[in-house]
Amino acid sequence: MAGQQFQYDDSGNTFFYFLTSFVGLIVIPATYYLWPRDQNAEQIRLKNIRKVYGRCMWYRLRLLKPQPNIIPTVKKIVLLAGWALFLFLAYKVSKTDREYQEYNPYEVLNLDPGATVAEIKKQYRLLSLKYHPDKGGDEVMFMRIAKAYAALTDEESRKNWEEFGNPDGPQATSFGIALPAWIVDQKNSILVLLVYGLAFMVILPVVVGSWWYRSIRYSGDQILIRTTQIYTYFVYKTRNMDMKRLIMVLAGASEFDPQYNKDSTSRPTDNILIPQLIREIGSINLKKNEPPLTCPYSLKARVLLLSHLARMKIPETLEEDQQFMLKKCPALLQEMVNVICQLIIMARSREEREFRAPTLASLENCMKLSQMAVQGLQQFKSPLLQLPHIEEDNLRRVSNHKKYKIKTIQDLVSLKESDRHSLLHFLEDEKYEEVMAVLGSFPYVTMDIKSQVLDDEDSNNITVGSLVTVLVKLTRQTMAEVFEKEQSICAAEEQPADDGSDASKMKAKGGWQQKGKGPKRMPKAKKKKPVKKKALTVPLPQAKQQKLKQANGVVGSEAAIKEEEDDISDKGSDSEEEETNRDSQSEKDDGSDRESDREQDEKQSKDDEAEWQELQQSIQRKERALLETKSKITHPVYSLYFPEEKQEWWWLYIADRKEQTLISMPYHVCTLKDTEEVELKFPAPGKPGNYQYTVFLRSDSYMGLDQIKPLKLEVHEAKPVPENHPQWDTAIEGDEDQEDSEGFEDSFEEEEEEEEGGD
Repeated sequence: MAGQQFQYDDSGNTFFYFLTSFVGLIVIPATYYLWPRDQNAEQIRLKNIRKVYGRCMWYRLRLLKPQPNIIPTVKKIVLLAGWALFLFLAYKVSKTDREYQEYNPYEVLNLDPGATVAEIKKQYRLLSLKYHPDKGGDEVMFMRIAKAYAALTDEESRKNWEEFGNPDGPQATSFGIALPAWIVDQKNSILVLLVYGLAFMVILPVVVGSWWYRSIRYSGDQILIRTTQIYTYFVYKTRNMDMKRLIMVLAGASEFDPQYNKDSTSRPTDNILIPQLIREIGSINLKKNEPPLTCPYSLKARVLLLSHLARMKIPETLEEDQQFMLKKCPALLQEMVNVICQLIIMARSREEREFRAPTLASLENCMKLSQMAVQGLQQFKSPLLQLPHIEEDNLRRVSNHKKYKIKTIQDLVSLKESDRHSLLHFLEDEKYEEVMAVLGSFPYVTMDIKSQVLDDEDSNNITVGSLVTVLVKLTRQTMAEVFEKEQSICAAEEQPADDGSDASKMKAKGGWQQKGKGPKRMPKAKKKKPVKKKALTVPLPQAKQQKLKQANGVVGSEAAIKEEEDDISDKGSDSEEEETNRDSQSEKDDGSDRESDREQDEKQSKDDEAEWQELQQSIQRKERALLETKSKITHPVYSLYFPEEKQEWWWLYIADRKEQTLISMPYHVCTLKDTEEVELKFPAPGKPGNYQYTVFLRSDSYMGLDQIKPLKLEVHEAKPVPENHPQWDTAIEGDEDQEDSEGFEDSFEEEEEEEEGGD
């Protein structure tokens, strides 16, 4: 009877299949993720950007810092060993013989399929004489020959072989376990149990537990949860934070505390060097006791940040600590922005007056501090200090120039090449070219804004309480591209002015000449027009006067009759002309009405198509945002004093500058390479009227490159809820039709009953 049979792999062949699959599942993904990146490609990239970023601190540290060559080499050796093992196992699997083959009695007897019974008996006699045990033959082979002979001659055995593949009938189903038999051998049981217990009861719980307790200390952005709690407490406590208070709160992060972060260090020499820096800075309040903001680690981080903003020279022993602190600042400031936004949302959702939301100034100070930390500048310093070779000494020559008063980078860009070169005459040619190369790499971002209400019939009509969606399209260019466009426009404008023709000279003249000639001609035109009108209107009053004279007998009777006939004929022709004019006018009116209706239909169809396309585009944007994972590597930031290569990121939000309130939460744009579309959503105001908002685009790395654009909203009253909807009317009509049909059936039945009663 058929059954089930489990057996371990005695030969070890199936175990190779399992081991090959297991090694392949580990080696292939590990090679994809852990294979060291080609260092030559990184060196080529650094070489290409050397002209622009050669003076940046992060660039010089990248070149001077020795690359850890041991770790990539170890990774390559381990991965290559894994691939060697995988290929060896695959080779072993390809060379293993098949153990399980289909039973064929003809092969056992060395006969062709379809042999006759006589041939089978003859072959059986020959083989039995050869392999019979009594004559020194192989007993196992003799049993196989006898079994094959029985399968081909006995009817029952032949039937079993044809149905079940075995002359003995159905056999037990065999399941092979791809583990060698020595694992379950009684001799090795204690050793196997020790290995299992060590792997699954000691190593695995320790690894998972250490990973879990380490990961729960951090948020999704790899910020310590304790740091988020500290920021939440102090932001709520001080709703309007100035820059000094903000720096103090920023330095209180637990990332700088050696107790919570092993990468942070505290040296005995800090007790000597930090007080010296405090005396040099001279604007740090040490009297207020407010832990953890006044703890030694927080004070050290604050001093190092202030010295970086002042571009002070610090001792070499503190440079590494300062670099570590500066690398953490952008992520910590982004976390502080998130905390401020969460508190603003909580304040709006609660009606309690005690819960006060942070101010818009606190949020914007966080964004400004990020720019200051990356560029190493204080709050009110000139943005021109971001450029190389422009220091405090020669900055006065640029900003206080008699002819050109340059305050921002945009002012410097707007100058002509000759004016710019004369303004920066104190720089050598090589330094001037470097300044122009750096200035040309700075970003120039433009914004295209469109406000609408999605999922509404009239998307352009903003009503009270509706969800407003502001679609902002960001386009990034470099200042070098702006140079080229402005120069081409200026050249195109200067060419017609240099032709020297009379027409160009007339255009170059002021408009006062044309205004002087106008009054001389206008009176003539005014005098001529009334004369023509009088000449046209004179015959009508004369005819009336003659009619009156004819009635009074002043003119002869014959002349009066002729004039009356002429008047009648004139009136008749005039009336006919008026009728024809009316008919033609009515036809024109009908044609114009048709044309206007046609134009309105075409306009409506175009509007419908435009709305449909916008809806499809919004759906596609949402699908792309869900499916695509864009890289956050955009463009390197030019920063002279920042120790790490940073990418260009931006904050985009809407605010009411008059009321100093935040309208939409800031969106962190981290994928702007060339163009990017961002949707900002916020509820419409609760009262109808005109509202003036502002769309802000702030950089987290550059000072003086923020963009501001006004946003006007016209909010209308919400549409009343319709009492009768077409869908409801159709349902009502269906009910009425059903009632009418029921009434008709009742009346028809009553008529039949009356006829039967009459009969």
